[in-house]
Amino acid sequence: MKYFTEDYLEFFKELAANNNKEWFDANRKRYENNVKKPFQKFVDDLILDLSKIDTEIQITSKEAIFRINRDIRFSNDKTPYKLNNSAVISKEGRTDKTHPGLYIELGPEHLRIYGGLYMPSTLEIYKVREAIVNQSAYFKDIVENPIFKKTYGEIRGEKQVRIPKEFKIVAENQPHLLNKQWYYFAQFPSKKILNDDLLELIVNTYQNGMEVKEFFRKALGK
Repeated sequence: MKYFTEDYLEFFKELAANNNKEWFDANRKRYENNVKKPFQKFVDDLILDLSKIDTEIQITSKEAIFRINRDIRFSNDKTPYKLNNSAVISKEGRTDKTHPGLYIELGPEHLRIYGGLYMPSTLEIYKVREAIVNQSAYFKDIVENPIFKKTYGEIRGEKQVRIPKEFKIVAENQPHLLNKQWYYFAQFPSKKILNDDLLELIVNTYQNGMEVKEFFRKALGK
């Protein structure tokens, strides 16, 4: 099924050059019809498909989709609008940035499909490190699985120079213990957003990271 027209991408391209309330208000009807509503329909259908393979996903698109308005309170960049649509599809939706799930960005620069842990707390970081130590061989197997590597490449995230002493020796052979984030993403050209098989592409990409996602979920006890 085709969800988006060319104007979905064109809207964001024009917004990049006219990122102000006056232009947005003049194009609000266009935004509603060609951007907001199609994205909501797409996320509704994506949630339905993902819930069939991951039963913990029982949220609505309203709980998943981020607003197009940027939070500019603490930013030097005062442009009011984001240049893509994004959503978190997980057990908790967009309100919980620690639960491993699916994060998607659909914009004119790229289509990105994320998984893993982006903002774990100090306690959650410790739990993941414990799990990696206790299941070191299994963790290595799943992150080096050819399907995972072909889809996502590698586990990414900021690292710490200093980690608890109980992890230091193991970290010499398991560098992922130095991470304080463990996320991964697949990137595709933006033209994929206009294809009939977009939903299938994202579902398949999600499935290719399920073992890693489940490792983090169990590590956190969620």
